[in-house]
Amino acid sequence: MKTKILFSFLLLMLPAFLFASSVITPLDGKVTDAKTGEAIPGAVIRIPDLRIVTISDKNGVYHFNNLPRGTYLVQVSSLGYRAIAESVNLSVASNHNFQLQASAVEVNEVVITGVSKATEIKRNPVPMVAIGKSFLDQRAASNNVIDEIANLPGISAVTTGPNISKPFIHGLGYNRVVTLQDGIRQEGQQWGDEHGIEVDQNTIDRVEIIKGPASLTYGSDAIGGVVNLLTPQPVAEGTIKGAVTNSYGTNNGLWNNSVNLFGNNKGLVWGTVLSSKVAKDYQNPHDGRVYATGFKEKDVHLMLGVNKSWGYSYFHATLFDDQQDIPDGSRDSITRKFTKQITDADTYRPIVSDKELNSYDIPVLHQRVQLYRVYNNSNFVIGPGNLIVNLGYQYSHRREYTHPQDADIPGLNLQLNSYTYDVKYNYPLGNGYDATLGVNGMYQDNKLGSNSTDFPIPAYHQFDIGPFLVARKTFGKLDLAGGVRYDSRSFTGQAAYIDTTKAYFPQLYTGANPTNANNVTQQFSALSKTFSGATGSFGATYNFSHAFAVKANIARGFRAPSIAELSANGPDPGSQIYHIGNSDFKPEFSLQEDFGAFLTLPYVSASMEIYNNRISNYIFQEQELNADGSPVITQGYNTFTYVQTKAKIQGAEFNLDIHPVSWLHFANALTLTYGQNLGNGSAVPDSLKYLPFIPPLHTHSELRGSFAKGYKSLRNLFAFVGFDHFNAQDRFFAAYGTETYTAGYNLLSAGLGGSLYNSKGRNVMSLFVEGTNLANVSYQSNMSRLKYFDNATVPTGVQPGIFNMGRNITFKLVIPVDFK
Repeated sequence: MKTKILFSFLLLMLPAFLFASSVITPLDGKVTDAKTGEAIPGAVIRIPDLRIVTISDKNGVYHFNNLPRGTYLVQVSSLGYRAIAESVNLSVASNHNFQLQASAVEVNEVVITGVSKATEIKRNPVPMVAIGKSFLDQRAASNNVIDEIANLPGISAVTTGPNISKPFIHGLGYNRVVTLQDGIRQEGQQWGDEHGIEVDQNTIDRVEIIKGPASLTYGSDAIGGVVNLLTPQPVAEGTIKGAVTNSYGTNNGLWNNSVNLFGNNKGLVWGTVLSSKVAKDYQNPHDGRVYATGFKEKDVHLMLGVNKSWGYSYFHATLFDDQQDIPDGSRDSITRKFTKQITDADTYRPIVSDKELNSYDIPVLHQRVQLYRVYNNSNFVIGPGNLIVNLGYQYSHRREYTHPQDADIPGLNLQLNSYTYDVKYNYPLGNGYDATLGVNGMYQDNKLGSNSTDFPIPAYHQFDIGPFLVARKTFGKLDLAGGVRYDSRSFTGQAAYIDTTKAYFPQLYTGANPTNANNVTQQFSALSKTFSGATGSFGATYNFSHAFAVKANIARGFRAPSIAELSANGPDPGSQIYHIGNSDFKPEFSLQEDFGAFLTLPYVSASMEIYNNRISNYIFQEQELNADGSPVITQGYNTFTYVQTKAKIQGAEFNLDIHPVSWLHFANALTLTYGQNLGNGSAVPDSLKYLPFIPPLHTHSELRGSFAKGYKSLRNLFAFVGFDHFNAQDRFFAAYGTETYTAGYNLLSAGLGGSLYNSKGRNVMSLFVEGTNLANVSYQSNMSRLKYFDNATVPTGVQPGIFNMGRNITFKLVIPVDFK
């Protein structure tokens, strides 16, 4: 099966090599100040669809060689100016000048996620947000790439400690949000709570987020949206650039060190990123140091590719290796100090010493997540259009070591092989029409590794396929976009049985019951399921002027149940949950309406976005209780069962940025998310009326000063003070003790930084400092799963669970290297 899939990939790529266009043309011009007419040296000119970049010289002149004929969006940016994006038809012109206006307001963001070709956000009906490298650099205190974006309006994250974060978009996460790296699906047991996204944050240069159903172009699991983590674009031809980055966080002693280097020699492009992160247990005023929240992570990313007149082709290889402590929240009943498990029988737990709490050593009980990935991004110019081929292979190996007296035996041992494919042809139909015809999906093979003792999900095979058609039409100020898609997902798996002769080390068998003995029980039934469904979307954007635009979009999403939702029947020690699935589940379908209005004036920018999302067959977990109200305990863990219902999620995002002078911004954002359980026909009791993991009302205010041109040798100077308010979450899924009330809280943050330039105008170093929770507030986020980690019995008057991180100040030093 694997060989057939790979062979099909090669066949799909063959036409590109046979019919690639050889009609080429140069492009040159000048970049000037729109007001003064002066040349702008050092401006960055990019053509995203061709992944090429150049820099204007001291006279503002730029030049590209050997570009394929066609119409491309060209993006131009420079320090202290508003970025612009203009379409250039290389079939009729080889010279194009650009004029930039001085501004501190970033507009005209260009995105490549979920569109047929590079598109300005302001012309795309689908709700989106994009952030660049400067934003990521200034969020120096984040422990991972998801935390760097989790404060954006509409975005949040479910966390299980400082290095474990999963993205949520408008209240939807896990297998409802597709995470991509360079357009390639990130696959690694997304249903689980206790591991994060297997991507090195130091490799990410830009993040593009679709906020809403993206099943049209990404298939099942994108019913909630898409997070596309993009690595750096190639450097300009004839250059070698890189940087050495070092970060230190005061709260958990986090060291994040990385080195990267990228080159481009006559279209041969290459790059590498090597990273290492290590942290000890974090601390807060309520808990002190929180035992078993440290981690060690090592990452490697290699890239080799070519840019030619026929397009480009890039090959990437990555290694993600994370050793993560496993907290359980157990404490001494009198002192409330953290304790640890030392025997499998677990009859006595000693208090964790201060020395161990301050150590960088990984304890015996920990998890190790490794992900090996190779993928290729190719774009071939064929006739008037282009063929995009994205192929990937990933091997995810996740182990949880849960036996203190047998440290080398993993409790959980999951091995997932994923082959992903995405092939599409973009064709300009003329007269403002563009169309994309494509097909994408994946094949997965999940195995349960030998010597493991916990089996939450079965071994299985999965195959996805989804053909789609997307079209776009521009009528002057009006842009229309829409499309249709049909998805199919199939699961197959053998029955599995457990021999419980050995109490702590049961043996799993697949196939027929091997012995029919009394000590053999069935763990998983045989599995053969196929889910399918049609999706579509239609939207419009109208730009009344450069200052005001409105958007509207309606989309139908599709999601097949995950393997855990269908077949789970076992413990996941890191999440402290025994999962039970239901093979009778139906696929989810959603219908979401979005509307947005956007205003950009010289001194004020504002936006409003509202959405309404109805989901049929919505799947979520609820805790099981005994008749006396106590939790059902299975193999030592609280038991959670997946259930299905109708649901509705509504919300809104408001943004207001006041900038009375070019260097000063007072930015404000408010995010509302309401999730309601509509039930299956009968009245829904109060304890069941809300959905789990819905973020509360969140406001963010930030006063920021930015001085791009700086003072003498200091440039790119900035300083900010931020204030975040999170309402109490009293709209929670209270039934069966699944969720509990979360008190509101306020957080204060601040940061500053800048770059030092030498007499030749070259960047010598950049320093970023960020402080989070500066008031050292003791708080629990309702999106933190550690909120529920504690002893079964908690003293009266004591708030149970683990609190979030206290005050943290992070210093980030970036030393660039630049060779001609």
